[in-house]
Amino acid sequence: MDTYTYSKYDGVGLSELVKKKDVSPKELTDAAFKQIENVNPLLNGVVRTRQEKVLKEIGQLDLDNQPFAGVPILLKDISQAVEGEALTSGSKLLKNNISSRDSNFVARLRQAGFLFLGHTNTPEFGLKNITEPEVHGQTRNPWNIKHSAGGSSGGSAASVSSGIVPIAGASDGGGSIRIPASFTSLFGLKPTRGRTPVGPSVGRQWQGASIDFVLTKTVRDSAAMLDLLQIIQPEAAFHTPLFEGKYMDVLEKEIKRPLRIAFQTQSPVGTPVSDEAVQAVHRMAKWLEEQGHEVEERGNGIDGIRLMENYYIMNNGEMAATILGLEKMLGRPIAANDVEIVTWVLSVAGHSVSAAEFTQSLAEWDSAAAKMAAFHETFDMYLTPATAFPAPKIGELTHNQEEIEALLKVSELKKEEHLPFVYDMFLKSLTVTPFTQLANLTGQPAMSVPTHITLKGLPLGVQFIAPKGKEDWLLALAGQLEQSEMWIGMEGNSFF
Repeated sequence: MDTYTYSKYDGVGLSELVKKKDVSPKELTDAAFKQIENVNPLLNGVVRTRQEKVLKEIGQLDLDNQPFAGVPILLKDISQAVEGEALTSGSKLLKNNISSRDSNFVARLRQAGFLFLGHTNTPEFGLKNITEPEVHGQTRNPWNIKHSAGGSSGGSAASVSSGIVPIAGASDGGGSIRIPASFTSLFGLKPTRGRTPVGPSVGRQWQGASIDFVLTKTVRDSAAMLDLLQIIQPEAAFHTPLFEGKYMDVLEKEIKRPLRIAFQTQSPVGTPVSDEAVQAVHRMAKWLEEQGHEVEERGNGIDGIRLMENYYIMNNGEMAATILGLEKMLGRPIAANDVEIVTWVLSVAGHSVSAAEFTQSLAEWDSAAAKMAAFHETFDMYLTPATAFPAPKIGELTHNQEEIEALLKVSELKKEEHLPFVYDMFLKSLTVTPFTQLANLTGQPAMSVPTHITLKGLPLGVQFIAPKGKEDWLLALAGQLEQSEMWIGMEGNSFF
């Protein structure tokens, strides 16, 4: 199979070809590795491959009983561990870290017959909405290589959008699936908290803000992956009731009643929103009305600035804990030059967060979740831009040396100065992506759908947020959109 033909199929389509014996797993992996060879030198979405091991694993497949037997996939270089393979989390401190076993998430994929080609690029510890780690370099956008593919699942987005794989592992702790989906014209679904636990020994990623899933070209691939990956794991900190039935079947059914959808285009933190993002939401609202849905412009009543402060309090505490764990693992203190500046600032600020403050902050997450639950008593879904702007240029959101020197002064600050300092550190990047963090803190499912291209030819997604456990509502609407003139495909980028 040539790379052009290969790249036109989604994961479900490739699995069907294998089952019909129209193509072999070896042919698929050959095409995938060839596409890596063709496009990765420009995009840098893939940071390591495992070609020899994949060829051995092909012989262990059960083509009759594994639903995705022989389908190539890439995994994200954080939390998605493969036994015997490096997992760096985008950090030079972990460049030699070798996983002792498959994560639970990866084990489910292996049982389904996927072939792991390797790992994709991510910013250090998944902390940014761009993917430009010092250890692996910048990941570029297939739609325009002068621009970022987003983050933190930027390497996965670039790999799917350029036709290397139809599905790639991703995670979302503040928009890390939906942001790169918006920037690269992919479908990006963040499931409900507890829907797809990772494990082992990873009970509450970012206190439940982060969840692992995938990035896909098609809605049916995300539906099929949710069917595969939803699970109740006894050791997991968070559970959500299993969906009864099949998500794939949802795509075959019409939406039975008009949906009530609220929309908003104003930034929740008072930052600017591009005219293109506003236009994308208004165009979507008009289309929804044409389909018979009830659409109303309405805010959600949540203090977005305070929500972000609570998000950063969690980031501070998590990074302080991460650094303590690394010091214990390495047997030495971690210095500022061992990590990137964002990691360092968060870890320093985290040492000033008391247990009481951290607990109070988490309680405010729950208050926001309660407000959204009340909101959804009136509205089925909440529509916003997925991102306030299209993909930034490479380097635009990476701190320069002068900014780094100023940020290193974090250790000289008083305790009460830390949170405003962190907020200011992220403000430039937050301005680009202020809409996604809400669903992470409330635990709700959300999706970015590719329905807009800017005048400069860059994708820009819109976001829908649904009540907890209602991924089927999102998938049903996405399936309807995918069959409409609103959907933007892959053909607009030069790699596809």
